[in-house]
Amino acid sequence: MFTATDFIPKKYTSTIENGNFEWSAPSNIALVKYWGKKDNQIPANPSVSFTLNNCKTITKLRFEKKDVSANNNFSFDLLFEGKPKEDFKPKIQKFLERIEIYLPFLKDYHFTIDTQNTFPHSSGIASSASGMAALAMNFMSLEKVLNPEMAEDYFYQKASFLARLGSGSACRSVKGSVVAWGDQKNIEGSSDLYGVEFPYTIHENFKNYQDTILLVDKGEKQVSSTVGHDLMHNHPYAERRFAQAHENLDQLIAIFENGNLDEFIKVVESEALTLHAMMMTSMPYFILMKPNTLQIINAIWKFRNETQIPVCFTLDAGANVHVLYPKNVSDKVLQFIQDELVVFCQNRQYICDQIGDGAIAL
Repeated sequence: MFTATDFIPKKYTSTIENGNFEWSAPSNIALVKYWGKKDNQIPANPSVSFTLNNCKTITKLRFEKKDVSANNNFSFDLLFEGKPKEDFKPKIQKFLERIEIYLPFLKDYHFTIDTQNTFPHSSGIASSASGMAALAMNFMSLEKVLNPEMAEDYFYQKASFLARLGSGSACRSVKGSVVAWGDQKNIEGSSDLYGVEFPYTIHENFKNYQDTILLVDKGEKQVSSTVGHDLMHNHPYAERRFAQAHENLDQLIAIFENGNLDEFIKVVESEALTLHAMMMTSMPYFILMKPNTLQIINAIWKFRNETQIPVCFTLDAGANVHVLYPKNVSDKVLQFIQDELVVFCQNRQYICDQIGDGAIAL
């Protein structure tokens, strides 16, 4: 296991004047939810997620050494889908300030960050996880040129560590199909500082798992993640919730090994509803679901009850529904979605995705 100090480089053995890298990094969907955080993006409870495959951010990083006389500030241009995106810049500025101690070369270069998403803009899918993971991979590629002796496990763990400082859940988008983040005594190597590939057996039932994302509401998030997490600080049920997350994660360790889909469904749906219950019982309080979210949940329950097909839902901190199911029932579930669920989606839109493996160099 690495500590934060391990990620502060001592010295670099190589130099580079200019160049570029390009990485894609996927979004992820938490099964056990991270909700509530401490200082420096440390999670209040552990989480585990499926890494997605199709919903991803592709980021190209061009860099050029600055003139020695240039001012000692961060210097970067930010393009989204090829066009300048000024309103994203403060978030990137803050990210650079947080990670400078771990990447001391950042002020030596002018960067052009050119980024795009494979999913529709404002689709209600969290792009901060995929975006920060893709940017972290690019910065680590540059550091690897400056320090060619860097080991591969260090490269990926540091990338996850840096991504977390941009967006907590981004640390789960770097490497692996099932990723745990947060200190969990029964998961070897787990850490609050970065995500780790789930280290134990994963049953065939969970290989190629499908995630169809129903776009119920594509508007701006009603509550930012930061505000949502902060609401856990004085929450009357916070301590019990954090304990529950540890318990559910322990249950999933066994479920991933034995392949019990009924137990998987119970944990995953309970986690999704608990996340929303915490928001409904915070002060101030919020209802993040929409009427159509509830229509979809009830339809899934009815369909599962009538057909015994192991399909379930999970939710992020919003109205959209992730429909999770094994690949071998895809035809029946997709037919059900077409017949009964798309009517509840904004403009009948949904996205078909499945488990992926993490970030990829392009």
